[in-house]
This record gives sequence, C-alpha cells and structure tokens, in this order.
Amino acid sequence: MKPKLHFLGAAGCVTGSKFLLELPGKKILIDCGMFQGVKKLRELNWQQLPVHASDIDMILLTHGHLDHTGFLPRLVNMGFNGQILATAPTLDIAEIILRDSAKIQEEDAERANREGYSKHKPALPLYRTEDVENTVSRFDPQPGGIWIEPVDGLNVRFQCAGHILGATFIEIETGSKRLVFSGDIGRNSDPLLPEPIKPEKADILLLESTYGNRLHADRDIQVQLTDLINETVLKGGTLIIPSFAVERAQLLMYHLWQLHLSNKLPAGLPVILDTPMGAGVSDLFHTYPEWHRLSASEFRQMTHRIREVKSFRETWEIIDDPQPKIIIAGSGMITGGRVLSYLKIYLGRPETTVLLAGFQAEGTRGRSLLEGASELKFFGKYYPVKARIELLGGLSGHADQNGLLDWVSGIEKAPEQLFLVHGEPDASDALRVKLKDRFGWNARIPELYEIFEL
Repeated sequence: MKPKLHFLGAAGCVTGSKFLLELPGKKILIDCGMFQGVKKLRELNWQQLPVHASDIDMILLTHGHLDHTGFLPRLVNMGFNGQILATAPTLDIAEIILRDSAKIQEEDAERANREGYSKHKPALPLYRTEDVENTVSRFDPQPGGIWIEPVDGLNVRFQCAGHILGATFIEIETGSKRLVFSGDIGRNSDPLLPEPIKPEKADILLLESTYGNRLHADRDIQVQLTDLINETVLKGGTLIIPSFAVERAQLLMYHLWQLHLSNKLPAGLPVILDTPMGAGVSDLFHTYPEWHRLSASEFRQMTHRIREVKSFRETWEIIDDPQPKIIIAGSGMITGGRVLSYLKIYLGRPETTVLLAGFQAEGTRGRSLLEGASELKFFGKYYPVKARIELLGGLSGHADQNGLLDWVSGIEKAPEQLFLVHGEPDASDALRVKLKDRFGWNARIPELYEIFEL
C-alpha cells in the first residue's frame, strides 16, 4: 500500500490539529488537538473519528497548546494505548493544559447542571481529571534536534519552531522521503524564544497558515501598552488582558517589566496574573533555560513585579477592589477561564479596557468583541459590552505571511506535495498564491477528513 495522510483536524480552520500518517504496518498521529470556536467545530470533539483510536500506534506532538493536545484524553478513552512523544517542555506544558482543561470542563458542567442552562440533561465534561491521569502516563519525552528511531524503519526529529516553550516542527523520514509537519511557527523577533530553525528538505510539507494573509503591525508594543494603560488609569478603570497562559502571558509580563524598568508604568499600579496554568508554565521557564532567551536572574526580576493569584477567593477580592489595575487572566480567546469572572463585573463599565492579545478564532467570544458585539453570553446569561475593546497588534506567537515564506525559503527543492493547514480559508488561500508567486510551488488546501496518497 502507498502511504496515506488523513486530515482529521486543522483543515479549513485554526483548531483541532490532527494528522494521521498511515504507513505499511503502522499508523502515526501528529498532534491531537481539541476543536474550539464555533459550535459546529466544538461538536466534532464529541464525535467518533473516521479511524479507530486503537489502531493508532503512536502520537507525536509539535507543542503543548490545547488545539494541538486537548483531544488526547478523549482519544485514550476511545481506545488509544500507545506512547505520546514530544520534547520534555511540550509534555510538561501539555500536562498543565490538560489538567486545567479537565477542571474547567468539570466546573462548567457542574455549573450548568446546578443553574439549569444547558440543554443536555445532565451536562457532561468531554473528559475528567482521571482521564488526564491515564493520558500523561503515556508521555515519553524526547530530545530536540537529533534523529530518533521510535520504531524500526522510521526516523523522527523534533526541531525548534519558536512559538512557545519547547515547540517544534517534526521531521519524519520513511524510506527515501522526508515529511515535515510545521506545527505552529514562531517569530524571529520574539524577545523570549529562540528563532525557529528552518527545514532544509521536505518532500511532503504540511505548513500552518494562521497568518497566511496578514503582516504583523509595525507599531511598538510597549508604546501601545503605555498609551492604553495611562488612558485607562486616567479614567479610574481597569485594564483586563485575556491571555493564553502559555508564552503569551509570559510575553506580556516581559513587556510590562520593561515598562517598569523604564519608569513608564504608573508607580504602585498593581499588575496581576490570574491564571494558575500561566503560573505553572512560568515555573517551566526555570526548568528549561535552554529553550528561551532570558537568564535565571532576568526571569526572577520579571516575575517579582507581578502578583500571582493563588485562589479563587483572591480573584473576588481583586474584583471588589475599586482601584485601577492591570489583570492578565486566562483564556486568550475568552472561551473560559478566570477572565470570565472579571468580565462578568467589568465588561459593562465604560472605564474598563479589554485588551485582546492574540489571534481570535471564528466563533469565540474574543472574535465577537473584536467585531463589535454589544453583548456577550457566558455563564448562561448575556452581559452588555460597554468597555473599550482593543487589540494588541504584533504580540502574536505565530509567524506572519512574510515569516512563513522566510521559514520555507531554505528548502532545497520544491516539495512533491504541499498542504496548507491550520488556517481559515482566506488566510490559507492567500498563502497558497504567495507560495506560487514566490517559489513556483503548488499547494493544496485539504478539507476535513480528506485523505491523500503520498
């Protein structure tokens, strides 16, 4: 049989990354992400896959984000019993994220059942904390930058991709062919993370296209932050930054620390990190110094200026405090997490500023705010939007169109097959045109559950 590639996620959308590589005698899943965003996508998490989970021999993870790892406990429940390979920081981040995801799902289901706003009787979590325990027991950490042979006749290499701590693109050699799965490619100018390594060869290439139709803003992030902070404080308001707990929270902390060092942060203004997951990820920066740019001393200084919330009771004490403050809280697209507790109180106040700090997928509350929603639904109720809504350009952990074109520029010859994934249709198509114009490469944009022979 010829090798086949099954697109089980991140096809036509920026979520749910899952790519099944079917080889003679073995099936390997690259990434195992949860679908997020619009209801039509979220419902896919509850459906059976078009392949049997028990037939999958191994999972390789590019990085720890939920849209690349969040389906793992569900897949284990469905019968997967193999090993899960990735770099050590990726697996540590995945464990933090999965535990948090299970806890949020359990709490949401409990609240929905208690308050009766779910149509499901009873409302159930997609998976529970005990399912996460069964998943992390299969984690098998691997080194970055060297070839390994997890099974006979198959060579794999995890190469630094920037994006978040421990993130990689994955190279797979089978026979004479090299397959490259980009995962999410980071930016060359990230102040925390190393530059992504560029692939030199790719007979088959799966390339993310999140920002395939966009260029990051040139505006200085610290100037924009300074202006928004001062304008919000002048009104006596609170600046709320919904944030992805992994890398984005740490990057925001870095920029606020730089403002503190240059005396541009108002004296005594509280800066609060309210995401237990984000605090856990920050600890990993100490554990894996080889995966980021900061020294141990610099990281200690940065975190010293930030107040980390330890309990939900402390969250409500902060909410009740009327003084101006900066709050960084999960989650980045406002799909759940502690930020909802703040927005419940502050979203209806005109002196509040909500600063979105990254990509907002279709169907998320963050996208609704960006598009001018007058009200936001969560906890089974609608809350009016009177706060100022802003987007912090240039903070994304994804390479933009130019960055993606630069990343593939070192590939020796045109890939035999090139697939654009992890992008909304307009973004993928714009990148397809650019790849044709710049390199003469022909790219395909697969649809969900499409299968290609390699």
